[in-house]
Amino acid sequence: MKDILVLGGTRFFGRKLVERLLEANHRVTIVTRGQSQNSFGTQVEHIQVDRTNVEAFKAAVAGRKFDVVYDNICYSPNEAKQFCEIFNGSIGKLVFTSTLSTYEATGKAHDEADFDPYSYEIVMGNTTDFTYGEGKRLAEAVFYKYAEFPVVAVRFPIVMGEDDYTRRLHFHVERILQGEPIGFVNMDAEMSFIQATEAARFLEWAGMNAVEGPINATANGVISLKDLIALIEEKTEKRAKIALLGTDEIRSPYAVPASWYMTTVKAQKAGFTFSELNDWLPSLVEAIVESSANSGR
Repeated sequence: MKDILVLGGTRFFGRKLVERLLEANHRVTIVTRGQSQNSFGTQVEHIQVDRTNVEAFKAAVAGRKFDVVYDNICYSPNEAKQFCEIFNGSIGKLVFTSTLSTYEATGKAHDEADFDPYSYEIVMGNTTDFTYGEGKRLAEAVFYKYAEFPVVAVRFPIVMGEDDYTRRLHFHVERILQGEPIGFVNMDAEMSFIQATEAARFLEWAGMNAVEGPINATANGVISLKDLIALIEEKTEKRAKIALLGTDEIRSPYAVPASWYMTTVKAQKAGFTFSELNDWLPSLVEAIVESSANSGR
């Protein structure tokens, strides 16, 4: 049994991670701002604090030690630096949720060496000072410079699931059902994805096994945006209306200019087995089509 702290554990794959940790009989504490409902009740200790309020955050965890900390909600170098200042000397390991967005969409399969956080020039700032990808790159760089504990930076692609609060896959389903246009840049671009349950399983594994450094995590296989839209058309029995680019309102959240995916050789060599994208994506699309149709979206 381990003492585990989870920053961001009340929704989507963060909630699924907490569920897995509880099933494994770990002692779990979650930190949230209290804006999302804590469905775990007394199964977890719940600390309500805004991490950007450094003094309040420090006071909330003062004197505490944790074997593993999962940080799903760090988006800037300032947050990473503050985390190190608070937790140096008091945790055994950090699993930081990073992103495919640390790599550019260049049309090639990315391995971990394509972004080196150990040599990346650090510029400090808050979340609003950077793009999402740059904020994560800088957070990685700060962790690997200032952390006095082992750090695993898990680089996820877009995470999919029926309960995805960003509703990125839902966006495509709903617009096709409603006969509304979707804007793309390159329909031939291929992408990789991971399902929320697998993302949670990987985070748990990364915290419990002897892995460190940046590590890619994605389902095996890629799908072109053209084929993804064709899959949704099949499940909705409707034709998509495709526009080139278009306004922000109609632009697909998957509107990348070139193929954007990564390899998982490092994780596989360390012993993790990933799912096959084609094994679960059709059923996920079907489930979202059904729920969207039933809700009238």
